[in-house]
Amino acid sequence: MTDVKICGLRDADTMRLCSRLGVKWVGFVFYPPSPRFITALEAARINEVVPSAASGGPERVGLFVKPNLELIAKTLQIVPLDALQVYCNEEEGQHISQNFGVPVWIAKGIRSQKDLPVKANANRYVIEAPHDKEDTRPGGLGKIFDWTLTSDWTAPTPWLLAGGLTPSNVLQAIDMSNASAVDVSSGVEEDRGVKSHSLIEKFVEKAFQRG
Repeated sequence: MTDVKICGLRDADTMRLCSRLGVKWVGFVFYPPSPRFITALEAARINEVVPSAASGGPERVGLFVKPNLELIAKTLQIVPLDALQVYCNEEEGQHISQNFGVPVWIAKGIRSQKDLPVKANANRYVIEAPHDKEDTRPGGLGKIFDWTLTSDWTAPTPWLLAGGLTPSNVLQAIDMSNASAVDVSSGVEEDRGVKSHSLIEKFVEKAFQRG
């Protein structure tokens, strides 16, 4: 079974669905330019509707883009997070991990095999397509990269495949990339920032067929 992360949750019903389906991780986006942006207070309310990860619920992952320590600290005071997914360099990611004692995931945009991490400078990596100059956000863009780039990669730490995944292509993506975990956001939405429960169910069903 391939592990699944559903990112960009913004409502309690979707949280309940993810928990019921056995999704391993759910993501809250704390980046205002994103259509999936949520405040810490909103995330805290959603967080309360299902058991914690320690009690069998999904792990909660907070997504931050080039965050400062103050922002992360304020967020953690309001909503408990099991991991921090950050768009920053690995040195900054290690600094964040040392300050908060929370697992840090580094998001990496990949153009070629030379971009793939070779050292375990994060607890996990999220491997996705790179963003271009005209993009308004570093991730969550629905872009696909060459999935075969990771097929022979000896990853230094656990990782997730992300970027442009949908219920229609997730099986192919897993087979081509050899990923053991996948991360989806826009690919299970009925509108920008609005999750589709039927698409989430289809995506999870497909992903669980592999691994």
